[in-house]
Amino acid sequence: MKRGDIIEVTITDYAFGGKGIAKVMTTINNEEVLYPIFVDNTFPGQKVSARIAKKRKKFAECKLIEVIERSPQEIEVPYQPISGAPYITLPIELQHKYKQSSTIDIYRKLGNFQNSEDLFEEFIPSPNIYDYRNKMEYSFSTIRKELSTGEELDDQFALGFKTRGTWWKVENLDKEDGLFDAEFERLVKEVRLYLENTGLPAWHPPKKEGFFRHLVVRKSFDVNKVLVNLVTSSQGLSKFDRAEFSEFMQTLLGARLAGLQHTINDDVADRAKIENGNNQLLYGEPVVLEKLLGLQFEISMESFFQTNPMSAERLYTKAIEYAQENFDLKNQVIMDLFCGTGTIGQILANQIEGVKVIGVDIVAEAIEDAKRNAKRNKINNLEFYAADVGKFLREYPDFNNKIHTIVLDPPRAGIAPKTLLKVIALNAKQIVYISCNPSTQARDARTMEDNGYEFKKFSLVDQFPHTSHIEAVGLFIRK
Repeated sequence: MKRGDIIEVTITDYAFGGKGIAKVMTTINNEEVLYPIFVDNTFPGQKVSARIAKKRKKFAECKLIEVIERSPQEIEVPYQPISGAPYITLPIELQHKYKQSSTIDIYRKLGNFQNSEDLFEEFIPSPNIYDYRNKMEYSFSTIRKELSTGEELDDQFALGFKTRGTWWKVENLDKEDGLFDAEFERLVKEVRLYLENTGLPAWHPPKKEGFFRHLVVRKSFDVNKVLVNLVTSSQGLSKFDRAEFSEFMQTLLGARLAGLQHTINDDVADRAKIENGNNQLLYGEPVVLEKLLGLQFEISMESFFQTNPMSAERLYTKAIEYAQENFDLKNQVIMDLFCGTGTIGQILANQIEGVKVIGVDIVAEAIEDAKRNAKRNKINNLEFYAADVGKFLREYPDFNNKIHTIVLDPPRAGIAPKTLLKVIALNAKQIVYISCNPSTQARDARTMEDNGYEFKKFSLVDQFPHTSHIEAVGLFIRK
């Protein structure tokens, strides 16, 4: 076997991060051995074809191409298969089982916590198993995969999701996928047909040309409305009737349409972000209101906000439970690092009498959202700073020994080692660490344990059913 080879294997086990494990007999140093093959987005019982991406002496990593034979554990679901939901045919109880066991194991392997099973407290499922997402991005392409035959067709007008393992090929979404709002997704085909009839072409990813690029939708569960953003290039813009498109969308979605935007993005990078181009509001409002644990948050198309808000309520409730378990936080100072739009900081400030919350995040727009939402919720006992966390802690040494509790919620890459040491140097009594990537939390937990904080326990929260992702919240007490 070598890199780039396509192989067929049967998955027999599951590893952290959504990797199925197969073992094949091979010869190493003149000995017959079982050689582990890791294939992403697979699970036991499946026979798959996969492309070798990395080959090492002791194992190989592969990218899934297709499932040849389904696992006996799989069930039928009434949804269109998409690459973003590889486990949707696996019963949710088995999803929980695989996620729990493989994640507990990662704390033992990467953090050297041999008692990881004792540290684990509970697995918290998502309240909604299906249609739980509040944001979805659909792509246009002139290159389409025919679902019935797998054939790649050119000169098409496709709107849906990219085929697994490709950046140029799109599968039309013809019915709901089980992750986003079912009512809206049943209308995606009508949007596609309307836009195709304009005569303007979909984007051609390899050639970096065309007109229609992305359709981005954001939903509020609280008011049951959606914001829609159509992203196009400027190639042929004069032929696109925005007023007519706005009327079509208003008729199609009725009272559910909170706002409609059009973004012109000529950046060759395949991204739908508004800041990459000129944005115009065609109808309604540019924001929609969402509720989280009794507080209102104003969400724009670009706001960072929890993708599964109902599950996020359970995550934050567990984090606050940990924060209050050993200490009375009344009138204490709490620092919320990597605070984003300040959701958990506002919840803490709202629930605990006399507490002062200091929120820090490098994204200036998120901090502006946080300030605006705190004002909307009439919460005054907060301070927000738009700054890199490491630089902020270096420039404000007066906070040392004055912070009672730290809440950490870093990005997937975790915390830079030097920044983590600065956090530890604050000498807070406890740290509540929320992580969207338990492997980096396991690594950081070892650093904290070695520098004066005892890892007391952690819980897992299933924010993203039918995917490999799992979130963790851990409690660390200063020794």
